[in-house]
Amino acid sequence: MTLALSKRKEWVLQSEIRNMSIECDRISGINLSQGVCDTEVPISVRQAAKAAIDAGINIYTRYDGLAELRQAIAVKQKRFVGMDVDPEREIIVSAGATGALYCACLALLNPGDEVIVFEPYYGYHISTFVATQAIPVYIRLEPPDWAFTEEVLDAAITARTRAIMINTPANPSGKVFSAPELESLASFAIRHDLFVFTDEIYEHFLYDGRRHFPPATLPGMRERTITISGLSKTFSITGWRIGYCLCDSRWTQTIGYFNDLIYVCAPAPLQMGVAKGLMELEKTYYDSLSQQYMEKRDMVCNCLGDVGLTPFVPQGAYYVLANISRLPGKNSKDRAMHLLRQTGVACVPGEAFYHDSSGESLARFCFAKANQILTEACRRLANLKL
Repeated sequence: MTLALSKRKEWVLQSEIRNMSIECDRISGINLSQGVCDTEVPISVRQAAKAAIDAGINIYTRYDGLAELRQAIAVKQKRFVGMDVDPEREIIVSAGATGALYCACLALLNPGDEVIVFEPYYGYHISTFVATQAIPVYIRLEPPDWAFTEEVLDAAITARTRAIMINTPANPSGKVFSAPELESLASFAIRHDLFVFTDEIYEHFLYDGRRHFPPATLPGMRERTITISGLSKTFSITGWRIGYCLCDSRWTQTIGYFNDLIYVCAPAPLQMGVAKGLMELEKTYYDSLSQQYMEKRDMVCNCLGDVGLTPFVPQGAYYVLANISRLPGKNSKDRAMHLLRQTGVACVPGEAFYHDSSGESLARFCFAKANQILTEACRRLANLKL
């Protein structure tokens, strides 16, 4: 027998997002590639996590998470979108939103099932589907409005289609799916009897007066929608790994069993910190997120436009895709590396968000940074020579 890696190694190639972070670190540059969100953590969240450690909340939790956090998530859903969720039967707390999606896919998808995905996509969604032996089927969204048609949706359906993935607000495009668009997708999912996986982790990052519409709240969607979210972005705690899924009780137990098998549980004291934040922070906190990040968005988009890297202004989330075709290079990775070498500012090559060569003229910039870091990044970009 010859020792070798398994065939699964192809499923876990390092993402271009991580690669660019490594390249950025090598030159001590400014990292606008990875969405690490290094802004301040709310004090109530920090204090509650510390208090939980001191109080001895440091052992395994139930596979679906601490009761305090599940109750807080249920309260939050009712408070913000009017959605009733049973904290005992319809919520699974997991190791980040990525972990929640992985467990949901293991529970609900069979090898060979097809999942419709809009592109540009978030690469970890694709890696998760592939790792669970599902097959992504791509629907292209074109800038600047990133729209789709029912005809394109219908053309993607086959006998093996099992689910559709909706990311709103979307990474990397910043698209916020409108109520009419979601109603169209709901009708499509019901007509073809599909599961709907959602990624709603940027639900509180909305700009220019837009609203977030959870697909699960639409008629006929409650039983088929697996709502994925978390607090990594909202509370700037990407390293805490606290995510969750909400869905019909017919699905939660098996999702929870896979969660127990793979992750056992999310960190207990950190769950308590998040629960405290959800229960104590006022609506003004969430409103201020949108306002603060809209200002960051405008700063970065104005800068990119001024230097000739035309941005597609996002409607939500905290990323902006920009046209970098004026930079030298044969592909988006070459162009991103040129930008990094010349300015010390890292972005993600657009090829990371497409299954083919369609992203070669694009790059993603993250603006989830302190204002002084963004100011310095813009200063450096202003010196770019095209």
